[in-house]
Amino acid sequence: MRTSLIMRGLAALTAVWLAGGWTLHGQERAEITKAQVDQWMEDLSNWGRWGADDQLGAVNLITQAKRRQALALATTGEVVSLSRPIRIVSPPDDPDSTAAFTSLRVTNIQSGFLMERQQVAFHGSTVSHLDALCHAHHEGKIYNGIALDAVFTETGCTQMGISGLAGGIVTRGVLLDIPRLKGLDALETGTHVYPEDIEAWERQTGVTVSAGDAIFLRTGRWVNNNRSGYDITVAPWLKQRDVALVGSDGTQDVGQIPGTVLPFHKLVLVALGANIFDNMDLEVLAETAARLNRWEFLLVAAPIPNPGGTGSPLNPLAIF
Repeated sequence: MRTSLIMRGLAALTAVWLAGGWTLHGQERAEITKAQVDQWMEDLSNWGRWGADDQLGAVNLITQAKRRQALALATTGEVVSLSRPIRIVSPPDDPDSTAAFTSLRVTNIQSGFLMERQQVAFHGSTVSHLDALCHAHHEGKIYNGIALDAVFTETGCTQMGISGLAGGIVTRGVLLDIPRLKGLDALETGTHVYPEDIEAWERQTGVTVSAGDAIFLRTGRWVNNNRSGYDITVAPWLKQRDVALVGSDGTQDVGQIPGTVLPFHKLVLVALGANIFDNMDLEVLAETAARLNRWEFLLVAAPIPNPGGTGSPLNPLAIF
């Protein structure tokens, strides 16, 4: 009965999308308000889906069968890094998100070893990282309805921290190269990517996003320093497809909705319980995928299991 109700609810949401004019032909779109975001927090919720004590969220969708399917995609042996180099100096366009302070200290040169100490501020719009489920809350609750006060401490998150993914992520990755779909090198700043854009890409490539997948949206950010991303209306689509992880070459959110901050982030992390890959470098991935005419790959990602961490820098690998 619960499954039937969920499917009927998603069908109703799809009807709302169509009524709102989600087409590729420039039809006016319905304005999304905070009230709609709040409603989606309830309608799209995965809270309790995998039990009241669940700490993994949508990663539960990556079954052993899904991993085997993903492993079968590694046929050529080509490996592509999806991470950007960590910068020591802040980029001019983002002075508040210094990537790292690095100092090299040689304490005993006679020992034959060099040592360094690094401090990395990875959240923000510069460093490639994975968000933990405790990274965001909505009205005082994180994923699975856990009260923020019971989770957040001075030493980190007591639940839903990044160390819950210490076993790593192995699943099918799917590249969504929307600039290529539109015949562009990169999207213009402020461009919203809608569900119908993704579905048009699916039809063009023959690759359909399915349960347990990790999706990576290429906007071409590192080509022209644009700031584009998923429209918030993609969130119900993610629920419908049971996407396990969401990523892009930016910070996902684009545009603003009065009364809420980074609502796409919150819907994905809090309602869906899906971890987010921010600031990936997808340029070489896109070149490789185009050369091979393959838009799906084996994804292997291992965050640093920092106890209580709200996320982790990491170097995800796409294997063809």
